[in-house]
Amino acid sequence: MRIANLSGRLALIADDRAIDVEQASGGTFAADPQAVYERWDEFRTWAAGADLSAGAPFEASDLGSPVPAPRQTLAIGLNYRDHAAESGFVAPDGLPPVFTKYVTSISGPVTEVALPPGGHTDWEVELVAVIGARAENVPEADAWNHVAGLAVGQDISERIVQLAGPAPQFSLGKSYPGFAPIGPWLVTPDEFDNPDDLELRCAINGEEVQKGRTRDLIFSVPALIAGLSAVLPLLPGDVIFTGTPAGVGLGRDPQRFLGHGDELVSTIEGIGELRQTFVG
Repeated sequence: MRIANLSGRLALIADDRAIDVEQASGGTFAADPQAVYERWDEFRTWAAGADLSAGAPFEASDLGSPVPAPRQTLAIGLNYRDHAAESGFVAPDGLPPVFTKYVTSISGPVTEVALPPGGHTDWEVELVAVIGARAENVPEADAWNHVAGLAVGQDISERIVQLAGPAPQFSLGKSYPGFAPIGPWLVTPDEFDNPDDLELRCAINGEEVQKGRTRDLIFSVPALIAGLSAVLPLLPGDVIFTGTPAGVGLGRDPQRFLGHGDELVSTIEGIGELRQTFVG
């Protein structure tokens, strides 16, 4: 099942057509895409029996984030060994660094992003997991039962702000407007042969700059949910950015950052792609 935010309204995607959930359910479910996670099990039951033969074609540019207003966004750093190495850090033994991306940075899959003046704006393709049932002290073996679905994410990062000061400002440097595109939709875990092994790719102007697989995560999606939920409850509709593989601009020699006119395309196997254009 694929869940989308189409022009601010909750939609199901089937055969490249969009079904408006509020209309199809006779008002049982609201049009607000964020609200559905509070009733996720009920929604899954309804959608399994819904008539999805109707629907209308749509433009990717009309899609918003399938989770436009999460109460908590938890982002994970250094969760691939090759990325930790290129960043000059030792791979973490315990739970990796955790920061947030503020809600005003969240956007849809096809956007234009303003480059902060004088900054060094970098790319980080990531698998995003969205919580569908409250998770508190969840064992790793049960964690997938708390996941509504998976999406593509970009943890766009302004490195000067992120690394300035006596202590790094990870959350602030990664939260400029448009720095957290998510989409193009949410895909439920049952759609994948193995949701723990998906290929990620990222390209700038057609040149591939990142390629990895989620099987190489130091902490898998279930391990992250277990570790995080041991500290704080994860709420329906919460977002987890799971970390990025090697290939970011900061880790290159010479370093490379995004510029005016660059097009960034981020893809995850079985989900789809994000497409960001950057303007000075």
